[in-house]
Amino acid sequence: MALGFTIPQAASYNATGSDIQVIPDNVMVRQSVPSVLIAKFGDGYEQRSANGINSIQESYSVSFATRQKSEIDDIIDFLDSKKGVTSFNFTVPDTNGTNNETTVKVVCQEYSTEFVNSNFYSCSATLRRVYES
Repeated sequence: MALGFTIPQAASYNATGSDIQVIPDNVMVRQSVPSVLIAKFGDGYEQRSANGINSIQESYSVSFATRQKSEIDDIIDFLDSKKGVTSFNFTVPDTNGTNNETTVKVVCQEYSTEFVNSNFYSCSATLRRVYES
Protein backbone atom coordinates (compact mmCIF):
# COMPACT_ATOMS: atom_id res chain seq x y z
CA MET A 1 0.00 0.00 0.00
CA ALA A 2 1.23 3.45 -0.82
CA LEU A 3 0.98 6.36 1.57
CA GLY A 4 -2.44 7.99 1.72
CA PHE A 5 -5.90 6.49 1.38
CA THR A 6 -8.03 4.72 -1.21
CA ILE A 7 -11.34 5.83 -2.67
CA PRO A 8 -13.10 2.55 -3.49
CA GLN A 9 -14.54 1.95 -6.95
CA ALA A 10 -17.89 1.15 -5.31
CA ALA A 11 -18.32 4.79 -4.24
CA SER A 12 -21.25 6.33 -6.11
CA TYR A 13 -19.19 9.40 -7.11
CA ASN A 14 -16.18 7.39 -8.38
CA ALA A 15 -16.79 7.10 -12.12
CA THR A 16 -13.34 5.69 -12.97
CA GLY A 17 -14.35 2.05 -12.51
CA SER A 18 -11.33 1.33 -10.31
CA ASP A 19 -10.00 2.28 -6.88
CA ILE A 20 -8.39 5.71 -6.70
CA GLN A 21 -5.18 5.94 -4.65
CA VAL A 22 -4.97 9.40 -3.02
CA ILE A 23 -1.44 10.40 -2.03
CA PRO A 24 -0.95 13.59 0.02
CA ASP A 25 1.76 16.13 -0.74
CA ASN A 26 5.26 15.45 0.58
CA VAL A 27 4.85 17.74 3.58
CA MET A 28 2.60 15.94 6.04
CA VAL A 29 2.52 16.86 9.74
CA ARG A 30 1.82 14.34 12.49
CA GLN A 31 0.90 15.90 15.82
CA SER A 32 1.00 13.72 18.94
CA VAL A 33 -0.49 14.77 22.28
CA PRO A 34 -0.13 12.37 25.22
CA SER A 35 -3.22 12.12 27.41
CA VAL A 36 -1.92 12.22 30.98
CA LEU A 37 -3.67 12.11 34.35
CA ILE A 38 -1.88 14.38 36.83
CA ALA A 39 -2.28 14.45 40.60
CA LYS A 40 -0.71 17.59 42.12
CA PHE A 41 0.20 17.84 45.77
CA GLY A 42 0.47 20.96 47.91
CA ASP A 43 4.22 20.69 48.35
CA GLY A 44 4.93 20.97 44.60
CA TYR A 45 5.16 17.26 43.87
CA GLU A 46 3.00 15.58 41.23
CA GLN A 47 2.25 12.09 39.97
CA ARG A 48 1.60 11.39 36.30
CA SER A 49 -0.02 8.40 34.63
CA ALA A 50 -0.99 7.62 31.04
CA ASN A 51 -4.75 8.01 30.57
CA GLY A 52 -5.97 4.73 29.06
CA ILE A 53 -4.50 2.10 26.77
CA ASN A 54 -4.16 4.34 23.69
CA SER A 55 -3.04 7.43 25.53
CA ILE A 56 -1.42 9.31 22.65
CA GLN A 57 -3.83 11.37 20.57
CA GLU A 58 -2.57 11.71 16.99
CA SER A 59 -3.66 13.90 14.13
CA TYR A 60 -2.29 14.30 10.62
CA SER A 61 -2.37 17.54 8.65
CA VAL A 62 -2.35 16.72 4.94
CA SER A 63 -2.65 18.77 1.79
CA PHE A 64 -3.33 18.11 -1.86
CA ALA A 65 -2.04 21.23 -3.62
CA THR A 66 -2.79 22.42 -7.15
CA ARG A 67 -4.35 19.27 -8.51
CA GLN A 68 -6.86 18.64 -11.25
CA LYS A 69 -10.35 19.80 -10.31
CA SER A 70 -11.71 16.26 -10.80
CA GLU A 71 -9.19 14.79 -8.33
CA ILE A 72 -10.02 17.35 -5.63
CA ASP A 73 -13.74 16.82 -6.29
CA ASP A 74 -13.24 13.07 -5.69
CA ILE A 75 -11.34 13.73 -2.44
CA ILE A 76 -14.00 16.16 -1.15
CA ASP A 77 -16.82 13.77 -2.15
CA PHE A 78 -15.05 10.97 -0.27
CA LEU A 79 -14.61 13.10 2.87
CA ASP A 80 -18.21 14.35 2.59
CA SER A 81 -19.44 10.75 2.41
CA LYS A 82 -17.71 9.94 5.72
CA LYS A 83 -19.50 12.88 7.41
CA GLY A 84 -16.72 13.16 10.00
CA VAL A 85 -18.09 10.03 11.67
CA THR A 86 -17.10 6.99 9.63
CA SER A 87 -13.45 5.98 9.88
CA PHE A 88 -11.22 4.97 6.98
CA ASN A 89 -7.72 3.57 6.60
CA PHE A 90 -4.82 5.99 6.19
CA THR A 91 -1.29 4.76 5.50
CA VAL A 92 1.53 6.81 7.05
CA PRO A 93 5.33 6.56 7.11
CA ASP A 94 6.71 4.35 9.89
CA THR A 95 10.48 4.20 10.28
CA ASN A 96 10.18 1.46 12.93
CA GLY A 97 8.22 -0.98 10.77
CA THR A 98 9.64 -3.58 8.43
CA ASN A 99 8.01 -2.02 5.36
CA ASN A 100 8.43 1.63 6.48
CA GLU A 101 4.70 2.36 6.58
CA THR A 102 1.75 1.56 8.80
CA THR A 103 -2.01 1.85 8.37
CA VAL A 104 -4.15 3.59 10.99
CA LYS A 105 -7.87 4.32 11.28
CA VAL A 106 -8.77 8.00 11.00
CA VAL A 107 -11.77 10.30 10.81
CA CYS A 108 -11.80 13.67 9.07
CA GLN A 109 -13.89 16.34 10.76
CA GLU A 110 -12.16 19.34 9.21
CA TYR A 111 -11.17 20.00 5.60
CA SER A 112 -11.12 22.90 3.18
CA THR A 113 -10.93 23.56 -0.54
CA GLU A 114 -8.99 26.32 -2.27
CA PHE A 115 -10.16 27.24 -5.76
CA VAL A 116 -6.88 28.09 -7.54
CA ASN A 117 -8.48 28.51 -10.99
CA SER A 118 -11.13 26.76 -13.06
CA ASN A 119 -8.93 23.71 -13.76
CA PHE A 120 -6.91 23.33 -10.56
CA TYR A 121 -8.01 23.19 -6.92
CA SER A 122 -6.23 22.50 -3.64
CA CYS A 123 -7.47 20.77 -0.50
CA SER A 124 -6.19 20.49 3.05
CA ALA A 125 -7.50 18.25 5.81
CA THR A 126 -6.88 17.23 9.39
CA LEU A 127 -7.21 13.49 10.01
CA ARG A 128 -7.62 12.35 13.61
CA ARG A 129 -6.53 8.84 14.56
CA VAL A 130 -9.21 6.70 16.18
CA TYR A 131 -8.98 3.34 17.90
CA GLU A 132 -11.74 0.92 16.96
CA SER A 133 -12.13 -2.60 15.67
